[in-house]
Amino acid sequence: MRKPALSLLAAVGISLLAGPAFSADTIKIGNIVAASGYLKGAAEPSLAAFDIAVAEINAAGGINGKQIELIRFDTGSDPKQASVAARQMIEDDKVIAILGPFSSGETRIAMTTAERLGALMIPTAASAPGLVDGAKWTWRLTEDETKQFSRLLSAIKAAGLPSATADIVYVSDDVVANTAGTKLYGPLMEKAGIKVGEPIPVQQKSFDMAAQAAQIVSAKPDLVAVAALPDAASKIIKELRRQGYQGRIIGSQIFSDPYVVDLFGPEGEGALMVAGFWKGSSAKSAAFDANLLAELAKRGNTHKKGAHHSDAQAYDGVYLLKQVMEAAGVTGDPAKLQAEREAILAKMEGVSFSGVVGDNVCFAGHDAELPGYSIEIKNGQWTKFAEAPADKCN
Repeated sequence: MRKPALSLLAAVGISLLAGPAFSADTIKIGNIVAASGYLKGAAEPSLAAFDIAVAEINAAGGINGKQIELIRFDTGSDPKQASVAARQMIEDDKVIAILGPFSSGETRIAMTTAERLGALMIPTAASAPGLVDGAKWTWRLTEDETKQFSRLLSAIKAAGLPSATADIVYVSDDVVANTAGTKLYGPLMEKAGIKVGEPIPVQQKSFDMAAQAAQIVSAKPDLVAVAALPDAASKIIKELRRQGYQGRIIGSQIFSDPYVVDLFGPEGEGALMVAGFWKGSSAKSAAFDANLLAELAKRGNTHKKGAHHSDAQAYDGVYLLKQVMEAAGVTGDPAKLQAEREAILAKMEGVSFSGVVGDNVCFAGHDAELPGYSIEIKNGQWTKFAEAPADKCN
């Protein structure tokens, strides 16, 4: 069911609203989010990131002198609802562009609607390999899982960590986890010279992996690659440790949120993962991290320990839209809506963008080229293990 569109005042709070009140003359931007359902834990903080960026831009005068009006739709983590949201926003709400959906599963469905109806869509955290290949209207300010996991494996090898053998555990009923576990991790580890066992599935809805963990513990691999969202990853890791597994737990971007330090507990010590955001990369990155945590605390979320790369991508997505809309001379005039949608799309070609995820970010095809930060849980802290610069665009 569609949630009511939120005004910025309701979404952000009076403390963040420094600009003038909305008039009917606004720039309407759709915002497809997962504020409920199984994605809520990972996705909800990005709402605050969107809201902070909108409030900052509106306080500074908006886009071409007009305030941004976010029109928000909660999918409930249901990909079908993401498609409903895209259609309603483009056809009924007359938004000029869409930020979101959150996940690859939602984006895979919703982008078909955006492509058919002709409106720019920038997903929040959709990182499934090849997701936007051949797309016209869908662009990702997200780094592909293939590239990021390869960077982690290179960092492991460079550090000389034991990595001759590995097993894979994945959540079979999640699109990204399933893809990573069955098609991504194995080939990449084998390419890196790691002997890999047959991927082991577990299900999100009926979670019990005692037997699977016993199988892994008896094999004694150097690494266990986990493909799961944070909550499921925590269950997998704790069961492995309970049964005595002593090797390294590794993962890609899927569960690399700073709050997993507490979620995993002592069992997560030594876990390695990769992320597209590091708060220490620049002063503006550090400021965003601090501002996000402060705003989340106001909203009652005190368990977050730092910004996830999806939070940073949400924040930067608003500023990327601002940049291309200003370059396109967007007015928000309903009579010019489709022409202005086309103008925005044209300005995405060859765009270079600087934000909290990095400076001079370019796009190879419709995928952003972002840096990669290998992260280790060390002494109960979210620490940088290694980093790789963003690849150059052709």
